[in-house]
Amino acid sequence: MQWFSMELFTFTVALATTLYLVIIVIRYRRRACEYNLPPGPRPWPIIGNLNLLGPLTHRSLRELSLQYGSLMSMWTGSIRVVVASSANAARLILKTNDEAFIDRPLIAIGRYLFYNHSDMFWAPYGAYWRQARKLWHTKLLSEKQLKLHEHVRREEVQAMLRDLHAASSSNRRPVQLRDHLLMLNLNVISRMMMSKKYGVDEASSMASSKGFPWMVEEMFLLKGSLNIGDVIPWLNCLDLQGYIGRIKSLSKMMDAFLEHMLNEHDARRLQEGESFVPKDMVDVLLLLADDPNLEIPIKRDGIKGFVLDMIAAGTDTTAVTVEWALSELLKNPMSLAKATEELDRVVGRDRLPTEKDALSLPFIQAVMKESMRLHPATPLLSPRRCHKDASIGSYRIPAGTCVAINAWAIGRDPAVWEAPEEFRPERFVESKVDVKGQDFELLPFGSGRRMCPGMGLALKMAPLTLANLLHAFAWRLPDGVVAEKVDMEERLRFTMPRNVPLEVVGEPKLPDHLYYATKP
Repeated sequence: MQWFSMELFTFTVALATTLYLVIIVIRYRRRACEYNLPPGPRPWPIIGNLNLLGPLTHRSLRELSLQYGSLMSMWTGSIRVVVASSANAARLILKTNDEAFIDRPLIAIGRYLFYNHSDMFWAPYGAYWRQARKLWHTKLLSEKQLKLHEHVRREEVQAMLRDLHAASSSNRRPVQLRDHLLMLNLNVISRMMMSKKYGVDEASSMASSKGFPWMVEEMFLLKGSLNIGDVIPWLNCLDLQGYIGRIKSLSKMMDAFLEHMLNEHDARRLQEGESFVPKDMVDVLLLLADDPNLEIPIKRDGIKGFVLDMIAAGTDTTAVTVEWALSELLKNPMSLAKATEELDRVVGRDRLPTEKDALSLPFIQAVMKESMRLHPATPLLSPRRCHKDASIGSYRIPAGTCVAINAWAIGRDPAVWEAPEEFRPERFVESKVDVKGQDFELLPFGSGRRMCPGMGLALKMAPLTLANLLHAFAWRLPDGVVAEKVDMEERLRFTMPRNVPLEVVGEPKLPDHLYYATKP
């Protein structure tokens, strides 16, 4: 009897699996007939085209686009995805059909880590998102608000230079700049958002023995990892990768930290009473949460979600961009010489570069643009979802389709760029092409209403950081490493950092007092 039960169970499972596969195939063919979809590879049952994607998804998608076209459709599990790999295809989606493709997919990280999509980044299209977007642009990251925190950025850049100067004075061993760049940007965001630098020790006592920087790093890793349950929903409950468990664990630690931080702010507001004046962005958010005129109230989870958005948008991305820029300069000594000559001429050797100097440093700006073209911090722009049927040229795209814009492929399109694989900052010196979302051949921050809200901050921090690094130190590669042999391979998570962190040796070249003049 037991043998018979096992046989019946096995037969039932096999029959159910077969029926499921048949249904999937029938649905796929029926939908393909109903809509005139862009061409693409034929999907396998259940996994779709996941078998065609390697660890560097942006490279895999470009190879497929060479076969199927700059606008193609494919399947990641049971999720249909339209991929744009040219400036024109991106324009049709992000400008012509911006309203149709303005939604976000509802995936696990938005649910578990970002407070059930209560932030601005993962919030679905609707009144809540429109209000959040308006608040980000007018209250949190407006030009006025960024100006108020200019001293924070200046002080933290100088703190990084001071640390590098101390290290170079004690030895001439190579340093990994990535750690310094990440801590710089994390400190800037922490002070702008929360008026404090949350280091390892202080955050440990609040949330996790691993510390706040570890939590931020874990967030970036999870945000850039594929959760198989997001693309094959019926597997989500099994958590085959342990992904959901990691998100929930991180969410618990991060929430404890954010609650502690909010309680500190609440206590100061209560203590100061009517004389309370906002000092940071969290203070601004808490005041907004009390505003009875808001269309949709901002709850405590929303405030915490906004803080996480700011951390995610303003730390790793800028650090990655500056590391790539310096990597390219060290591989191209003539460009490095032009950049340092410009700094010596405009800034001089008696002070450090400021944000105001940026307009007078066209070659530094060109270096940043060229680095963003070759190495966009997010090679695949943040995912979008079509919330209603839409047309892209002659194609009809059904609601529910996700969209991937391959900014990395667009930046290397030989139809747009001469010698696209070469680092040539000069191409931008006289060019009007910019990174602000109006020129679709260069989209490091995206375009349209869902473009990165942290663009203004990034365009201040990245040139300021690079200019100070180049002006304060003479950089070279470690002994025995030649420029032609520098490893320029990337790896992919939410951002696209170097696969091997850049190691460099820096020789201070300014008077010592400039490194130690101000301590934040």
